[in-house]
Amino acid sequence: MSETGLVQILEGALLAAGKAMTVAQLADLFEEAERPEKSAIREALQEVAERCEGRGFELTEVASGFRFQVRQNLSPWVARLWH
Repeated sequence: MSETGLVQILEGALLAAGKAMTVAQLADLFEEAERPEKSAIREALQEVAERCEGRGFELTEVASGFRFQVRQNLSPWVARLWH
């Protein structure tokens, strides 16, 4: 893998995707020779989630995979974007 770390790659991919992504879909971002194990991807996703602590967004696992979302307690303010 390049000098870019797995955590950064996953953060960027999840942000750019704009939808939930499964571990398998995240693994498919890599060429076969450099593809990390699914367990390494899950560990990196845990680090991404930890990095979100204290921020206005979080990494959440939903039925369709992992996604970034705004924290629920911020909904009164964020909802005003669509008034």
